[in-house]
Amino acid sequence: MKPVTRLFLIGAPIVVVVSVIFGGGDDSAVLADNPPENTASAAPNPLASGSDGEKKKLEERIRKMPPGLAAPGKKEMAAQIVASAENSTLDWRDQYDAIEDLDDGNGYTAGIIGFCSGTNDMLQLVEAYTEHHPDNPLASYLPALREVDGTDSHDGLDPGFTQAWAAAAEDPAFREAQDSTRDQLYFDPAVRLAKMDGLSTLGQFIYYDAMVLHGPGLEAGGFYGIRHAAMKEAKTAAEGGSEKEYLNAFLDESRHVIRTKVTETQRDTSRIDTAQRVFLKDGNMDLASPLRWKMYGETFQLPAS
Repeated sequence: MKPVTRLFLIGAPIVVVVSVIFGGGDDSAVLADNPPENTASAAPNPLASGSDGEKKKLEERIRKMPPGLAAPGKKEMAAQIVASAENSTLDWRDQYDAIEDLDDGNGYTAGIIGFCSGTNDMLQLVEAYTEHHPDNPLASYLPALREVDGTDSHDGLDPGFTQAWAAAAEDPAFREAQDSTRDQLYFDPAVRLAKMDGLSTLGQFIYYDAMVLHGPGLEAGGFYGIRHAAMKEAKTAAEGGSEKEYLNAFLDESRHVIRTKVTETQRDTSRIDTAQRVFLKDGNMDLASPLRWKMYGETFQLPAS
């Protein structure tokens, strides 16, 4: 795994609220309007205004939009581009069993998008998996995962956790749980909010990659904080602004957050400079293949579909 993964801790209250707001694709989901009370947020809840009726109308409008990045072919492409940044490969399905400590302050990083023992998403994944498969190899590590959540500690995890993760990854149900948790916490919220902001398939991908990288936090360095800062610089397409201008502002903010990290490896901005910014400059708003980009100096490409 490349040492450029989720750069900010995702507090449990933030993740829970985000998953409540967006759900997992359930048509009955209602847009909630209460940000976590114990979070000092630089960004307002993006769905906080309006009555329940207005929110339901917004949900209906989003459902009627074209699938965009959620179309199967585009979603596969998104997974491949993210994998090039997270794991230096296009074969994202080969990463279910991957696990290591990247010395980035997030503890163990594992799986298809880098679930971290220190950022709550790994805990949510293992809890969801264990609920339906209580005898799985990771179940006995749940108390330790709860203890180390929010830290980089391995207490209670070593020496057997990495082997247990690899063993669990042999189970199709665990691979499915990774897919589902990725969608619920990152993919679905990013795509739905991008549609709400009037963004194209490329804009939806930019939101998704930022959600994976920075985490769905409301603070200045989290996804919602970055979006809030970008909206101060440019109007979204839904507000009548230029989508390209807004996305450039969003990428500027995301890049700034990356560049403020402590270590040089964390400060690498390839995923913006030689990938997303290139797609945007080329006007590839549909994220149409063939695609060619560089990540950490390595060239990747996807053929025309």
